[in-house]
Amino acid sequence: MEPAHILLVEDNVGDTLLVQQVLASCPVAFKLHIARDGEQALQMLADPNLKLDLIILDLNLPRITGLGVLERHDSKDIPVVVFSVSSRQTDKEFALALGASDYVEKPTDLQAFTDVVCEMVVKWAGRKPSGAVVSD
Repeated sequence: MEPAHILLVEDNVGDTLLVQQVLASCPVAFKLHIARDGEQALQMLADPNLKLDLIILDLNLPRITGLGVLERHDSKDIPVVVFSVSSRQTDKEFALALGASDYVEKPTDLQAFTDVVCEMVVKWAGRKPSGAVVSD
């Protein structure tokens, strides 16, 4: 079965590694693509050969913010889940108004973090069986 292609837009190296580890334990085969800032994300999203099933987007990014990415990229064909530490209602409302499919606050508890990452991937890019961690 073809793995789910996921773009993680995250500048925090620790969060990136944690998401990679969590995804390896989720029941979804995947290929993870990583952008370290909003500008790199938009460049990757402009590539017609990159076929994505899910975008996991942080809000607090260098160069172009997560909200800036949402403003500049028409993502109606690809679900975008904003995954941010921000609990501000205005951030959530603005992200959803700009086309985000969901808004998930990053938990500080490791088990809760694991649970929400797996849940979002299964919900938005869910394919079985489990598998391969291949990242670029």
